[in-house]
Amino acid sequence: MNRPLRNAFGLASLLALAACGSSGPPAPPKEAAIAAFATVQQVFQHPRCQNCHIPGDAPLQFDNGLPHEMGVARGPTGHGAQGLPCSTCHGEKNAPASYGPHAPPGAPHWALPPPEHKMVTIGLSAPALCEMIKNKSENGGRDFAALLKHVSEDKLVLWGWEPGGNRVAVPVPHADFVAKFKLWSDAGGPCPAT
Repeated sequence: MNRPLRNAFGLASLLALAACGSSGPPAPPKEAAIAAFATVQQVFQHPRCQNCHIPGDAPLQFDNGLPHEMGVARGPTGHGAQGLPCSTCHGEKNAPASYGPHAPPGAPHWALPPPEHKMVTIGLSAPALCEMIKNKSENGGRDFAALLKHVSEDKLVLWGWEPGGNRVAVPVPHADFVAKFKLWSDAGGPCPAT
């Protein structure tokens, strides 16, 4: 076979492959994605997350989700009530250990979700939590790419793995959580049936 014919055959093969619509690796199987969602649920419903993703307007605290002391409230933007913003006590990082085990924790932009999209995780079944996470009217308008960026890069989210004091950190390693979240979202976010 002469060289021009070989090149023409190679180009034709590439064009035929492109016409088949191959656009990258296939989505993970639905069963694997639903299994990965169990890890996502474990993280979203851990006290480090659900103490702020609340149905009402008063955050919770400690590992057993007690009502926040001092009458703290969400406020109109999630940053606390007028005259008592979250930043009154919560700084940009955890207080030094010398402040004691119950010193207020801190992370950049410490706040509750705003009232128009609270992303409530408390008491939700796995299917309901799954649907809520994907619901743009509840998650701040985020698509899967924005959700993945939020859980992998947002410093307030990352605080859950280094909460300071005697708070229990999220037990799933962050990299494992992000990998499971990506597997679930790459499959289109299938929800468990029960």
